[in-house]
Order: sequence, then C-alpha cells, then structure tokens
Amino acid sequence: MARTQPIRPDIAFIPTPDDAIAAMLDLAQVRADDVVYDLGCGDGRLLIQAAKLGARGVGIDIDPVRIAEAQRLVFEAGVSDRLQFEQGNLYESHFEAATVVMLYLLPHLNVRLLPRLRSQLRPGSRIVSHQFDMEGWEPDRVVKLIPSEEDSTLYLWVV
Repeated sequence: MARTQPIRPDIAFIPTPDDAIAAMLDLAQVRADDVVYDLGCGDGRLLIQAAKLGARGVGIDIDPVRIAEAQRLVFEAGVSDRLQFEQGNLYESHFEAATVVMLYLLPHLNVRLLPRLRSQLRPGSRIVSHQFDMEGWEPDRVVKLIPSEEDSTLYLWVV
C-alpha cells in the first residue's frame, strides 16, 4: 500500500505588511455587513482587522501551523465570535458566502484559482490581491503603496 504524503503549501508563508492590510480593506470598502474570505490566510491578521471593522470572515490555509497561529491571534484579539478558520486546499474549497475575497498568492496560483472565483462569487463581490494580478482578467483598479513597508501593489476586481 502506498503511503500518502501530507499536502504542503505551494509557497512559503510571507506575512502581508500591516500597511498593505489596511489598504486592502480600504480598497475593498469592507463594511460590517461583509463576509471576508482570506484565501491562504496565514496568521489571520487581515481577518482580525476586518473583524474590527465589524465584518465576519473565514480564513482558509493548507498549513495547520498557520491555522493554529491564526486561531490563537484571533482569540487574543477578542474577535473569535466573528471569524472561523479552515485547514484546506483552496482549489477544493467553497467560498460562495464571500462578499470580499483577499489574496496574497503567486500569479500562477491566482490564475489557477480564477475559475473557482468566477463560478462561486456573486455579482458585486470584490476581490483584492496583494502584489500579483490575474493574467487574463483586467483589474478594475490598481493601487501602488509607495512608500510602504515593501512598495506593495494592490489589485481590485469587482465580479
């Protein structure tokens, strides 16, 4: 019988800079009635800030270490009643409930995710990507944060 290997992340965890988190939430115009999904949520800091704006959120990450860290930080921030985290593969996940989707994935991963985003999200949903666009889908808006912690570029699409 063949042994199955655990699923590993496609990229290493690279935290989104704090100034980019604030700008991403602002660009998506996150409000209290939003449901924010962070695909590849890492440590959950982006969702914590969304919850502080009143939004609810779901973080999905394949790495169990990041999920555990996110749950700890969410509890410490006092917003665990607004957020949930799932360990899972983004390409098998469901996010139909999202009104906002946040991404910080490499370009080829964004492109791979694109059909799921288009098929699952409702018209008017907003997608914001940090640093990387989605080849073949023109963004509605591009924002460059200069100066910033790492000269971030943000992309916004409205479904």
